[in-house]
Amino acid sequence: MCYFQLRRRQNHVRPHCNKLLQRLWESTDAKAQHVMTKRIFRHLLSPGRINRLELRNRIFFSPMGSNLAEEDGSIGDRLRAYYVERAKGGAALVTMGSVSVGFPEGASNWRQEAISDDRFIPALKRLADEIHEHGAKLCVQLHHGGLVAMTDMLDGRPVACPNPPPAAKDSGDFVAVMLPEEQAKFFEPYATMGEIRYNPLDAAGVDHIIDLFAAAAVRAKVAGIDAVELHAGHGYIFSTFLSPAYNQRSDEFGGSVENRARLLIKTIRAVRAAVGPDYPVWMRFDSQEFLMDYGITLDDAVAVAKMAEEAGLDAIHVSAHGDGNYGATYSTGHATHIRNGFVANAAAIKAAVSIPVICPGRIEPEDADRFIAEGKLDFVTMGRKLLADPHLPNKLAAGRPQDVRPCVYCYTCISAIFNSSHIMCAVNPLTGFETERQPQQPDHRKVVLVAGGGPGGMSAARSLADNGHKVILCEATNRLGGTAQFASVAYAPNQRIVDWLRREVAARPIDVRLNTRATPELARSLGVDEVIVATGGRRAMPPIPGSERDFVFSGDDMRNLVLGQNLDSLAGKTSAATRLAMKVGRFTGVTGRSAMLRLGSKAWMPLGKQVVIIGGELVGLELAEFLAERGRKVTVLEESSRVGKGIPLVRRFRAVDDCHELGVALLTEASDFRIGDRTVTYRNAHGQQRTLHADTVIVAKGATGDETLAEAMRDAGLIVHAIGDCSGIGYIEGAMRDAALATQAI
Repeated sequence: MCYFQLRRRQNHVRPHCNKLLQRLWESTDAKAQHVMTKRIFRHLLSPGRINRLELRNRIFFSPMGSNLAEEDGSIGDRLRAYYVERAKGGAALVTMGSVSVGFPEGASNWRQEAISDDRFIPALKRLADEIHEHGAKLCVQLHHGGLVAMTDMLDGRPVACPNPPPAAKDSGDFVAVMLPEEQAKFFEPYATMGEIRYNPLDAAGVDHIIDLFAAAAVRAKVAGIDAVELHAGHGYIFSTFLSPAYNQRSDEFGGSVENRARLLIKTIRAVRAAVGPDYPVWMRFDSQEFLMDYGITLDDAVAVAKMAEEAGLDAIHVSAHGDGNYGATYSTGHATHIRNGFVANAAAIKAAVSIPVICPGRIEPEDADRFIAEGKLDFVTMGRKLLADPHLPNKLAAGRPQDVRPCVYCYTCISAIFNSSHIMCAVNPLTGFETERQPQQPDHRKVVLVAGGGPGGMSAARSLADNGHKVILCEATNRLGGTAQFASVAYAPNQRIVDWLRREVAARPIDVRLNTRATPELARSLGVDEVIVATGGRRAMPPIPGSERDFVFSGDDMRNLVLGQNLDSLAGKTSAATRLAMKVGRFTGVTGRSAMLRLGSKAWMPLGKQVVIIGGELVGLELAEFLAERGRKVTVLEESSRVGKGIPLVRRFRAVDDCHELGVALLTEASDFRIGDRTVTYRNAHGQQRTLHADTVIVAKGATGDETLAEAMRDAGLIVHAIGDCSGIGYIEGAMRDAALATQAI
């Protein structure tokens, strides 16, 4: 058999094998599924050990700044509940992120946790006790902000550093991508700040930093905390000494990697001496600095790891950093968008040391299990995943991986910190609100009609059913998913939350009625007590001259085209062959599978080569990136001064950077649009008129809330809760949040 015949046969057989495997899984009883899953995650779920610390599995909750502490740095109910929820969920270790050793000195965040004084010990002990009650261990990440110690700047103290920072090669795009309101919030503290002064550490300053960390480690041990992690990365005090991009000293603390590591190594030795040989101590540090060719290299990191082990560390936690002037740093460094982004570095470090290696970096559970088995790492830290679903470890252990609420890597969590808010999650509205948004048990069972089967409607239906209510979920189309189904074609991770919600709805006693429009008459006939309206927003074509032309598509046109619905409305804009193909796709289920649509669109799309997108908010920017990846020459025209509104800041950094790499033209402050014969004319920021050629025009603006149904239900005397885009465009995060609040109210 020739190679091409073999490939054809493989391609023919593979789908049937996949279907058989899926049927085998679905037909397997729960006990057998549990055994299969335990085998799949055998290494990830196996016990581990660091020094004498016994750990129930290999999953750690990552140290993340949360901004949930009290203003004095102490632990209150909100922060305690946040950490305890991750312990309840089965993580082996919960790490408190960025806990200040000198608070307020050296603190970098608003509402940062602190361990700088004995007065913090009682609350820390209470947290440790609660974490232990749920079988987890507690680690505290010891932190000093160094060059980015905002409290020092605000209070007029000079910031600790190896030397005043050298002038940057350029200012990057960090500020340029921020929306005006984000800039105002971000720079608000600077309005009351005097000139920033620097404290290049002398011998006394070095000893002071070392003493702060050693004393903090002792407090952690006294409080019953199980381990400490020295934060030696991400541009904080040790990182700036380690990095040749920052450290330009010529004394014993600068120059060679051994000298640049001297402050860190002296601190490790002091901490070890303070807590004794049996208390677990490790560090998190940068294995590389991205987006700069003059920063920390992997060779540097390997050398530092070896020195740190010799100085007394029990483990190495691998991370990365980059040039802070560039927004892409924040999704390339410690919270990477690249799957398994740091595994290669972790493996190189593990090969050089004899102590356990801990690795973060968008590692899926099945990958983590494989990497542990291959000896590339020993433990994984999960931050975003355990924000989305704190109970991920328990669900894996119970043989229910399909029940894990997926992270969609939207960076809502980290972006909130940039915006001086506290940690939150787009797909889990309880994260950061553990004390405020817990579902309440109702006084009596109600009949609730949910109108709309998008993420908001499905999430509300799921929670209502869990609270014991009778739920009827009506969706006007033939599938659940709403606009998120369309959005998942351009941004693939969205499909994960849509699929999860569908499974969650199917697993509950919810009366799902597809192809059914909710009306006041239907509500009355069902005898409902309350109604949730989650029917989405209105995406009408704005009044642009020429928008009626046959190569101009509105947001609803694109949705109908991609999902293969209401195709007759596109009769004047697409060929009969195109509409037939999309109808066949819908009939066969292809248009309901975003992965297949993404794959097929790389070979064919009914759009011209030169595309102009009018509107550069979330939908427009995601479409631009999607089309450019498929060979289209794309220009985005946005009326405001910034693109990407609606996209969380850190993901917007990434999206804008990707668009630039793909050659997308992002033109802001454009106005007076007119669509001519395969042209788009607009006025630029200088008042000049410009004209672009356009084979296809997509108008990605004009979306507004639409409470028409909600108002009709209210007029009929029904109790109504309008959620999601129908009450104002808020995308998935807004829909999930509104669903939680409405469910709580009911």
